Amino acid sequence: MVRPFTKPDDVHGMIASKGVLTSEGGATSHAAVVARQFGIPCVVGANAIKIDLEKRVMTIGDKVVKEGEWISVDGTTGQVYAGKIPTSAPSIEEQTELLTLLNWADEIAARDEIRVLPDGRKSRGLQVWTNADYPKDARRARSYGAVGIGLCRTEHMFFETERLPIVQKMILAKTGEERTKQLDLLLPSQRKDFDGLFEAMDGYPVIIRLIDPPLHEFMPDEEKLLEEVITMRVKGETAGLAEKESLLVSIRSLHESNPMMGLRGVRLSIAMPEIVEMQVRAIFEAAADCALRGIVVKPEVMIPLTGTVKELEWIQPRLVRIAAAVLAEKKVAKLDYKFGTMIEIPRAAVTAGEIAGLAEFFSFGTNDLTQMTFGYSRDDAERAFLVTYIEQGILAKNPFQTIDREGVGRLMQMAINDGRKTRPELEVGICGEHGGDPNSIEWCHIIGNNYVSCSPFRVPIARLAAGHVALKYSGKSIAEDK
Repeated sequence: MVRPFTKPDDVHGMIASKGVLTSEGGATSHAAVVARQFGIPCVVGANAIKIDLEKRVMTIGDKVVKEGEWISVDGTTGQVYAGKIPTSAPSIEEQTELLTLLNWADEIAARDEIRVLPDGRKSRGLQVWTNADYPKDARRARSYGAVGIGLCRTEHMFFETERLPIVQKMILAKTGEERTKQLDLLLPSQRKDFDGLFEAMDGYPVIIRLIDPPLHEFMPDEEKLLEEVITMRVKGETAGLAEKESLLVSIRSLHESNPMMGLRGVRLSIAMPEIVEMQVRAIFEAAADCALRGIVVKPEVMIPLTGTVKELEWIQPRLVRIAAAVLAEKKVAKLDYKFGTMIEIPRAAVTAGEIAGLAEFFSFGTNDLTQMTFGYSRDDAERAFLVTYIEQGILAKNPFQTIDREGVGRLMQMAINDGRKTRPELEVGICGEHGGDPNSIEWCHIIGNNYVSCSPFRVPIARLAAGHVALKYSGKSIAEDK
């Protein structure tokens, strides 16, 4: 798959592809993050290539590659080759020595009383969970040793080909009743999604993030639609023109100057609660159905982008009531579940003591937390100035690859300490792209995380890193770790 850059609605093309090449972006751009999760090689930011989407060709110097011709990409070195190079897929099950090392690392990380916290409590080492949106990803991660799902992105489910038209009608609905009508059509599909995940992760926790991205991401491309409208007007074509013009007006009404800081996450849940109410019903209907089949289900519902406890006070109780109602309807007497939030806004980190009064777990979304702490747009920074900053020594490392301990890391440490003052048993994890980075895993160990969550293919690396830091800091206090 060759694109200037990828967007969430490209996810199905990425699933179908054997590799991804983009002319823009960096190591933590959308293409790189999603490709890592799907386990496909990806080369991003190859600005030497020129892509003409209309002609369906790309050029590198004098070399022209047309749609349908073979290229090969090396996701490790970043090299791109003309033609088809023979490849083979390694299997972790065949790597007996590696499996032995990973098992040793798990045993070390799981030892009791491995660290002494400032309040005298003993702490265990880090568990390794995975980010997975589909059952096949969950099964792969389990085979690599993951012991939970730390992030399931429900928006990817909305981009399914047969669902997207329903999602678009739901977004364009004028009333809550119209919106609910479309959501009722999505409910069975969402329930089936979660059922598959729970079955794949039998016995392990599954954290499901409620809808997070801004609504415009689910709509047709505004520029392409405008071109279609203008073309139809010029040619005098009237069939379907009014519908396209009306859709164009609706899409423009969704425009935001800075959508990633606009109507998304918990804000969207409050503005259109019907969406997350449907999702929570689907989650607990699936959980109850699985439990009745003898599957051990541990759902955890994550409310994203919380900035103030008042947001949780508004939305969480109504979602908890839906969960309880579903379990009563299904006659499931007991189910181990939690409601928590994503800490990805600095204000949430510094008011974590209040937020922990409602949230039963924290999960650090370090991609957004890093963006908002630095004031950098991730994709723009990697494309424009981040390499220069690292080369000139202004930044020691890319903060979107390795946690910035002095800034972002301090906010995380503050959030954990204050959160556990309110709720001592607070479960804390990390599901951002940093979850597979050994240096970041070390920091998560130091500040007392329970787990790190990363893409399935980074699980083995994370398991080794968790074992390394457990040995390094065995018996030490947090004060000694600094």
